[in-house]
Amino acid sequence: MLDKIKIGLQYSMPKHALTRLVGKLAAFEGGKLTTAVIRWFIKQYNVNMAEARNPDPTAYPTFNAFFVRELMEGARPINNDPQIISHPADACVSQFGPIKAGRLFQAKGHYFNACELLGGDSDLADEFMDGEFATLYLSPSDYHRVHMPCDGVLRQMIYIPGDLFSVNPLTATNVPNLFARNERVVCVFETEFGPLVQVLVGATIVGSIETVWAGTVTPPTGPEIRRWNYPIAGEQAISLKKGQEMGRFKLGSTVINLFPKDSIRFVENMQPRQVTRMGQPYAEYLVK
Repeated sequence: MLDKIKIGLQYSMPKHALTRLVGKLAAFEGGKLTTAVIRWFIKQYNVNMAEARNPDPTAYPTFNAFFVRELMEGARPINNDPQIISHPADACVSQFGPIKAGRLFQAKGHYFNACELLGGDSDLADEFMDGEFATLYLSPSDYHRVHMPCDGVLRQMIYIPGDLFSVNPLTATNVPNLFARNERVVCVFETEFGPLVQVLVGATIVGSIETVWAGTVTPPTGPEIRRWNYPIAGEQAISLKKGQEMGRFKLGSTVINLFPKDSIRFVENMQPRQVTRMGQPYAEYLVK
């Protein structure tokens, strides 16, 4: 009953106002108070600081700095096989599988539309018709930088305004069309197997979504969809290698990948609720 009350409250909360407030608090340099909050968070969510580049909670001037902490070198080995696509984040597999009739499976009884997820761009959605998708949920305890699953050249970035519902498994089960309703940043790459989409989905009290090429994309938020196109060749092209950081969340959320038809095959042992680590095998190219 308590869980359902929490879900109901999310429909009436002033989510963007709450996000702005939490974002300001997370960026506040509060000295001992900030350190106390960080220590509480580490204990509450069992955060493994032994793998952080700097494991000392007092070294982080803000909660944001702690939340997007770097890992120590070698903590996440990247599979170097050129046929292997690596997991982009420390996360939990929410769902994965085929894109059927332009729809992605969200949870029991719920699907969402790829075209809506991509901001209403039907031409872009058509590139992934009958392809594959995976939805990866980042919990509060996870490492919150997002990396490239393979080599890619940035083609387009799309900011899509929306709600800020929680994206945890309970909410995914109860809120229809969740991932196509929440605020999100869509990143489109050209790769060896064709186009790849990596969607960074916002959520309740997510203070910021950033990319390495544009910095902070949101906030500020806006009422309109915004698109940025990038050259895929020449000196101005933004090329990223497998395992290279491409973005980050200040407070957690979800990554959704879209792959074209007949381009990849997920690893055999992948299953819903599976815990992933950035750099581990995720899928493999289907050589044509």
